Amino acid sequence: MNNYAFIAEVDLLNSAVWQYCFEIPQKIANELIANNNKRVFCRINGEIEFQCALMPKGEGKYFININKERRQQLLASQFTELNIVLKPDESEYGLPMPEGLQELLHQDHEGNKVFHSLTKGKQRTLLHLIGKPKSTETRLKKALVVVDYLKTVNGKLDFKELNQAFKRANN
Repeated sequence: MNNYAFIAEVDLLNSAVWQYCFEIPQKIANELIANNNKRVFCRINGEIEFQCALMPKGEGKYFININKERRQQLLASQFTELNIVLKPDESEYGLPMPEGLQELLHQDHEGNKVFHSLTKGKQRTLLHLIGKPKSTETRLKKALVVVDYLKTVNGKLDFKELNQAFKRANN
């Protein structure tokens, strides 16, 4: 598996959705997406590593978002140069599987079936929602709500409804 190292500058996107990013050199982007997989492990300045996707910028160009938390960690703002290392992400989900969810899916065959019937993107969104809290207890509680909700709606995921299920579980 190849690593792709380069220097990039933090850029401000003119977008209603994305704010700060860095552009991937064209040659590297083309090699990474050649196998129809835009998911990568991204290491910045040797300090932080995360899983993400190459996002289309138009005209065959690609970028990676840098959220506020990561910019603060890196003390980076627009025009800051970053040392980037990318490697293809060939993991099953493109994000870490929270331990509590993994055990729950192992024990709950119906929940496992419904979870795995979702698109990879929806699976990643749920993994992110469940994996984000620092507390193991909170992650497990979220995993239980998600799996119960998915079984109730037979995988017809509606994030507004799921948010309501989280609120009900917290009351």
